[in-house]
Amino acid sequence: MKYRKFTLTSLASLGVLLALATGTPAQMAHEEMPSTNAEHDQFQRIEQPLWSKAAVTGAGLSLIGLELWWFLLSKPKSRKATASGGIQEIMVTVDGGYEPSQIVVQAGQPVRLNFYRKDPSSCLEEVRFPDFRIAQDLPINQTTPIEFTPSQPGRYEFTCGMNMFRGTIEVRPETASLNSQPVSQSAELNRA
Repeated sequence: MKYRKFTLTSLASLGVLLALATGTPAQMAHEEMPSTNAEHDQFQRIEQPLWSKAAVTGAGLSLIGLELWWFLLSKPKSRKATASGGIQEIMVTVDGGYEPSQIVVQAGQPVRLNFYRKDPSSCLEEVRFPDFRIAQDLPINQTTPIEFTPSQPGRYEFTCGMNMFRGTIEVRPETASLNSQPVSQSAELNRA
């Protein structure tokens, strides 16, 4: 606070000294200012046809509608992994993001995600699965398999190396474990 007052005082003093040294007043009255041509100083209205105003307004409203649809209404594509030979497998294309970006698998079974990278951007050079402690480089125009076995149901996220592009793996409970769950005593009492 002390230095701020000192700085402001110094700048004001410097301005007064410069004005006195040059002999010109710091402010001029409006009447003393040099006159200019008033026609060139004023903004002039440009008339535009009604159709161009309507076209610009329509294009703007269309872009707003597209953005609202993109961010609020469009849903990411979800796909279930196919099981063959005891391994759930799916191909994920890496091209400006992940396609599909939502993958559905069963808990307790090995999963193989085959990432095929088309996009040369440096952001998509790596894919990370923080919950499974996996970080894998993705060479361009090659398929890179990533294998893991999810033990717990839930939603697990995977991201690019810069954490900009994301996808999720939805791990559903095993179908056999759903049928073999023990029934609690309170549920048995309610049935009787």
